[in-house]
Amino acid sequence: MTTSVSAEGGLTGQEVAARIAAGQVNESDRRGGRSFSQVLRANVLTRFNAILGSLLVVVIFVGPPQDGLFGVVLVVNTVIGTAQELRAKRTLDRLAVLTAPTAHGVRDGASVELAANAVVLDDLLELRPGDQVVVDGLVIASDGLEIDESLLSGEAIPVVKLHDDEVRSGSFVVSGAGRIRAIRVGGNAFAQKLQGDARRFSLVRSELQQGTNAILRMVTWVMIPAGLLLVTSQVLRSGESVEEALRASVAGVGAMVPEGLVLLTTVAFALGAIRLARRRVLVQELAAIEGLARVDVLCIDKTGTLTEPGMKVGTIETLGDASVEEALGAIVGNDPSPNATIQALADLPVPAGWTVEVRIPFSSARRWSAVQFAGRGTWVIGAPEVVAAHGHLPVALSTRIETFATRGDRVLLVARSPEPVHGEVLPDALEPAGFVVLEEQIRADATTTIGYLISQGVEIKILSGDDPRTVASVAERVGIPASATPFDARELPEDPTRLAQVVEVSSIFGRVQPHQKKAIVSALQASGHVVGMTGDGVNDVPALKQADLGLAMGSGSQATHAVGRLVLLDSSFATVPSILDEGRRVIANIERVANLFVTKTVYAAILAVVVGISAIPFPFYPRHLTIVSTLTIGVPGFFLALASGSPRARPGFVWCVLAFTIPAGVVAAAVTLSTYLVARGPAHATTAQARTAATLSLVAIGLAVLVLAARPLNAARAILVGSMAGGAVLIFTVSLSRRIFTLEWPPSAAVLSTIGIVLVAIPVLWILVNAGTRLERRRRPPMSEGSES
Repeated sequence: MTTSVSAEGGLTGQEVAARIAAGQVNESDRRGGRSFSQVLRANVLTRFNAILGSLLVVVIFVGPPQDGLFGVVLVVNTVIGTAQELRAKRTLDRLAVLTAPTAHGVRDGASVELAANAVVLDDLLELRPGDQVVVDGLVIASDGLEIDESLLSGEAIPVVKLHDDEVRSGSFVVSGAGRIRAIRVGGNAFAQKLQGDARRFSLVRSELQQGTNAILRMVTWVMIPAGLLLVTSQVLRSGESVEEALRASVAGVGAMVPEGLVLLTTVAFALGAIRLARRRVLVQELAAIEGLARVDVLCIDKTGTLTEPGMKVGTIETLGDASVEEALGAIVGNDPSPNATIQALADLPVPAGWTVEVRIPFSSARRWSAVQFAGRGTWVIGAPEVVAAHGHLPVALSTRIETFATRGDRVLLVARSPEPVHGEVLPDALEPAGFVVLEEQIRADATTTIGYLISQGVEIKILSGDDPRTVASVAERVGIPASATPFDARELPEDPTRLAQVVEVSSIFGRVQPHQKKAIVSALQASGHVVGMTGDGVNDVPALKQADLGLAMGSGSQATHAVGRLVLLDSSFATVPSILDEGRRVIANIERVANLFVTKTVYAAILAVVVGISAIPFPFYPRHLTIVSTLTIGVPGFFLALASGSPRARPGFVWCVLAFTIPAGVVAAAVTLSTYLVARGPAHATTAQARTAATLSLVAIGLAVLVLAARPLNAARAILVGSMAGGAVLIFTVSLSRRIFTLEWPPSAAVLSTIGIVLVAIPVLWILVNAGTRLERRRRPPMSEGSES
């Protein structure tokens, strides 16, 4: 390693202070989430808030205050949504600090650990394997330094960096070590953009988000013509006063607005992120919560996921060369940036008199490392099949190595040669000197976690750099079924079509190169799978980025933290089932909430069209629909958005919602109109009494819809429905509430007809909704067979 003498000590404290004062710090204006004002605007300035706000202004001028009660609901919903998003933002920002990139700096001649935003211009930084480069820098020292620039260029092949080469932020150290001088920091470098994108608090594109937006677009297109028809009919043809007509129009138009749908979708995601944070899972993108619930193939590494992250030496066998253990101790003791393999040998004593002349650090692409010692030749340690390709491996030794590999141990061949190392090419005539057996310990929770995922319809594929037989042995021990013979990735086809055929039938892959992990994920996606990927090392970064859902281990490198959508801070694979359950909870709850809100839109639009054409007075005042919305949609919708349970994750969110809401909305509209017209006609009720009968029938049918949406009923949901029914009884029986809401009890004939219509409608509602749901399920089968709870 050649190092600039003037740069050995780094900046002094005075020089750092001068650069901070000049603003030459690795900071920018980019933020990891929306500011308070952005959150407030996002929750207040919505199209439906604008519509309801305009309707509220009309009510203030033409009607009594109780007709404006929907304005209170509007404000409360907005406050709740803002508060929950801010709460989630604070939680995620606090956790994000734990995984934020750091740098190893040199200041005043001493090594210091620096936060990424504390690095200043001209800082001297040390680079080690797995480090994320946080600034743009110039290499002033290189010891086999290799940089992965795949996040910048898309090229997964590591780039060797020599003296005076430039290293850009956003890249990662694959192997070797080095020092750089920061030449661009803050907004001028790539690092801030990468870090900001990783921590952004946002609802990224997802099926739930896209489906909700599609539903809102439909609602807008239906609402405009239906609303215009209703307003024109009420004002010009209903025969009521202008004030009465405007109040009725407000009720009809306002009822079509699913004002809480977006709010409760956001709340469900935000609270899901908070619940996962309590389990030490950092959600870097909110829609990632939904992601795992839709994953049907999960690609995992063996080491660190199924096995404990470290290894221990099982045995060292020599071929009569007593210096093997000394050589291993010298290799370990002279490695400034040991990887996991070298760290497993850390307990070996470091001998004296072994002087390093040339060192080639380990690389996952080469799968070997080499050290040339003065007067002692070149010693190589690496995968047996790679090292043995440059020499002769006796049959007895090969058999012995295969015995250990078959039982799941990792075997490293140690060889020596009198010839020097030339670049990255192993010397010829390598002579095997012995081998090291490294044992891996199966994680205590691995078998249980794998069994749960398989029972939920998630297919597991292991992508490992180890011997396929070793991988297969570990897979068998944790219960992963081998659907085909373990596959050696060196034989994988390059053609994407043929590769897709191989990865579809095989589940265990060994000797996988980093670029092959990404290719396997892409092949699975091309076959229609939703793919998740776990990883902790730099070699996992391209695949994590490519996967539909990347899960980074907290003990892994900064590289994986930057690209993973979820970070398992405790590096526990056992956390994955809780993420799966949380995703299913969010999907199921948002679908339930959407069923309630869109059902209201459907029946409100039908009522608006029918009333607009027939020119009869609208069946409700705004205050009446406030009762209906509060008891059958608003309050229960909020609780259902937070409910527990992990039902099956199904594709086709929009179709699922429409299959429920169209029949439910049609039945609700038919019941309301029938009750209203019978009360006004044969029952001889006044308009106020007829409106009370319509309100009563719509509350009753709304509660029936609530029961269907809340299925399967458990104790908590049954109590919720019962509480809403009890609230309805109080509103219709207490004289004060009847005066506030203008509820005039209709004649007995109207009451009996209302009860009869509702009793007939409930089984019809049940039959039609179940039929619509069954048709939709046959059209799109479930993605996973989870429990309905």
